[in-house]
Amino acid sequence: MGTEVLNLGHSHGGACCSKKGPGYATPLEAMAGPRESLIYVTCVYTGTGIQKPDFLATVDLDPNSPTYSQVIHRLSMPHLGDELHHSGWNACSSCHGNPSTSRRFLVLPSLVSGRIYAVDTLKDPKAPSLHKAVEPADILAKTGLTYPHTAHCLGSGDIMVSCLGDKDGNAEGLGFLLLDPDFNVKGRWEKPGNSPLFGYDFWYQPRHNTMISTSWGAPAAFTKGFNLQHVSDGLYGRHLYVYDWSTGELKQQLDLGSTGLLPLEIRFLHDPSKDTGFVGCALTSNMVRFFKNADDSWSHELAISVKPLKVKNWILPEMPGLITDFLMSLDDRFLYFVNWLHGDIRQYNIEDVKNPVLTGQLWVGGLLQKGSPIVVETEDGGTWQADVPEVQGKRLRGGPQMIQLSLDGKRLYVTNSLFSTWDKQFYPEMVEKGSHMLQIDVDTEKGGLAINPSFFVDFGDEPGGPSLAHEMRYPGGDCTSDIWI
Repeated sequence: MGTEVLNLGHSHGGACCSKKGPGYATPLEAMAGPRESLIYVTCVYTGTGIQKPDFLATVDLDPNSPTYSQVIHRLSMPHLGDELHHSGWNACSSCHGNPSTSRRFLVLPSLVSGRIYAVDTLKDPKAPSLHKAVEPADILAKTGLTYPHTAHCLGSGDIMVSCLGDKDGNAEGLGFLLLDPDFNVKGRWEKPGNSPLFGYDFWYQPRHNTMISTSWGAPAAFTKGFNLQHVSDGLYGRHLYVYDWSTGELKQQLDLGSTGLLPLEIRFLHDPSKDTGFVGCALTSNMVRFFKNADDSWSHELAISVKPLKVKNWILPEMPGLITDFLMSLDDRFLYFVNWLHGDIRQYNIEDVKNPVLTGQLWVGGLLQKGSPIVVETEDGGTWQADVPEVQGKRLRGGPQMIQLSLDGKRLYVTNSLFSTWDKQFYPEMVEKGSHMLQIDVDTEKGGLAINPSFFVDFGDEPGGPSLAHEMRYPGGDCTSDIWI
């Protein structure tokens, strides 16, 4: 197998000009953008037992619309077995200064099949259409990469996708795929010989000439379900990898140690001048802050810790929260994260990034809700379960997983599927009955979270059968796909 490795896509400063490209000039300008009216949601049949292709759902978010809180369009993929997972854009605020680009194509990496779809959202935003599929054989032949995960648009117009393994699912296949604006495979982003063991998510910040990536685990391990022994066997990560953004050279590896097992989502603060951000470490349920030192090296510290709970009637005597997604408001005031197993969403004020303050907590599912056989043992010898409300007469299944925040920071959307194999392991009822989507009202003055009882999308009612909903994207961009440079 030939592997084409190109040092491409660096120095994405982006030229400024009087005309505007996609996105917004600054995060604060984005906050003043129009209210969201549509959202695209990746929906999975792969791994559920239903032999149908995964699809992209368009959900109506306009409260004045007769189809509010409903799926109004479904774009089925042409193949079975993809496992649509995360998504990104061909262009975003990183190329705001380039009027020749537009946020037209939603990029859909397929975690299991290795295929990457480009979906046209411009012709008809309510009914997007398939534009192109980048085939796994083409990606593998030219780069040696498989298991594509996170897609980010670059200021150059290229698209960068983190890939998590080789063709056999070994972690050693980690690398960063570059696609050109027409979705042709260009090669690999990182400098040859600068691929660490594990990969997952990444975020870049050109003003600090830095890209930092995280480390989930070997696809051969996580695609079979979660096995704690695989952690002991070294098949899961605990490092952050710091790259020189201009050269693709791996400059530093930050070992997060026993407090940082399975670091997943990573975000710099939105203000591009700031040299700090956070990463959510799933298994140890910690939020870790990373930051730049005076000598341009990078360090990390524990910022928020979710204690495991002592439980009865579960596979282990203690249950971690399992932080699987987080985000920050565009003004960098609030940080939100989910505990997929415990079932709560949390809001923290991070105006002092060194001292996050809990300002809101809401239980919207999880393994600990009343009616579950699993109970928490309290310190006084009693037991406890979370009081989780029904929404529109429906019991909430699974736990909160992916989240997306409105531009103004006042509405938080929540889905509950993580990855079909893990869903089946921890929440079999959700695989059987389908997942759902909620909208949480956010108090941005005093802090606080509340379920909007008027909004509920039940993906168990899909015409093709119950499906699993994961990542969410607005046509106009959002706080987890737009990077300002």
